[in-house]
Amino acid sequence: MRKNDVFVVGSFVMGLTIRVPRSPVPGETLMGTGFDLGPGGKGLNLAIAAVRAGASVSQILCIGQDLFGEKAMQIIKQENLSAQYVHQVKGIHTGCGFVTLLPSGENTIVLDAGANQWMAPDLVRDAEAAIADSRVVVAQLEVPNDAVETALQLGRRHGCLTMLNPAPARRLPDGLLQYVDILTPNETEARLLLGLPPDDGTPTEDLAQQLLALGPGAVVVTRGKLGALLVTANQVESIPAPSIQTVDPTGAGDCFNGLVASQLARGKSLIDAVRRAVHGGAYCAGKLGVINGLPTTSELDEFINQHRL
Repeated sequence: MRKNDVFVVGSFVMGLTIRVPRSPVPGETLMGTGFDLGPGGKGLNLAIAAVRAGASVSQILCIGQDLFGEKAMQIIKQENLSAQYVHQVKGIHTGCGFVTLLPSGENTIVLDAGANQWMAPDLVRDAEAAIADSRVVVAQLEVPNDAVETALQLGRRHGCLTMLNPAPARRLPDGLLQYVDILTPNETEARLLLGLPPDDGTPTEDLAQQLLALGPGAVVVTRGKLGALLVTANQVESIPAPSIQTVDPTGAGDCFNGLVASQLARGKSLIDAVRRAVHGGAYCAGKLGVINGLPTTSELDEFINQHRL
């Protein structure tokens, strides 16, 4: 018996969010409203989403010895996450991100990864016992590639199911995707992983098939209001999303991935995990603030009952 459901290759970013009527042009000072200072980061958001879904979660994380780092430790304690593999890096600031929200519900994000860039393979190897004791290992790209690859390799070595949320997207080293059981890009990230322009017109299913050829066992492309597309060697399934009023989509992808991981760790099929996670992403996008938008099991059950397709 493994003691842990999910191991997360974590990241922490303090998000500074402001609503703007439109995107500013160079040299312009634009007045915004609704400023929100919200702790997050893809790794921590994902871990919290999995914990709130009822999973037992361990994570590795690098933060700075500063005010934002102190806030990260508070959140970790509040959310009943282990701090065993949380590393406070001396002399390096905690990661931060600047988010602008447009009236359409779309957003832009500028990220300074800070201490997240100090995540190293040796730190990941130090957490090998926790990885070996987990059912699912999840990584994301707010930390360096070599740390991600090390975690995925260790996951494979110990018979874990491995997931990669390739965000923020970048070209990956040849061979890294062979260690990934489930790859979860959005449509833009799928293009960038393949070296295509972000506005390339290749159909989503074709993008997924091209990514599948690089090694993953399954590709799940998240599509915002359109839901998700699941592609494997013998399956193509479109999973629609419920119709909602989008408030803040910043953490919807993190919520989605945390829910997929938690469901798979409990033995659910990938298609069932994706169906629940699509609703979780919609729930999150309807709330202001990322952590505020990560649902508990009861909150998500109620939301699903209200938004049955």
